[in-house]
Amino acid sequence: MSITKEKTAELVTKFGASDNDSGSAAVQVAILTERIANLTEHLKIHKKDFGSRRGLLMMVGQRRHLLDYIKSRKESDYKELIATLGLRR
Repeated sequence: MSITKEKTAELVTKFGASDNDSGSAAVQVAILTERIANLTEHLKIHKKDFGSRRGLLMMVGQRRHLLDYIKSRKESDYKELIATLGLRR
């Protein structure tokens, strides 16, 4: 369900301004997207895992808030990010 340190480091280098930029909104959205994808696969197998489902919904909401923040700052960055991550909206 969780992602490895290597995958997190890869996402930080790809979406961050520098190699240590793990706190920017774009990096956080990328990490949340990876975690959401992993948890979605878990829930396809374990349909009655309602605790994980609640965590998934909270992560989706958190990602939505971060995306709204990015969109309010610079819409071109928002469009580029959702295109790169393959998100709808």
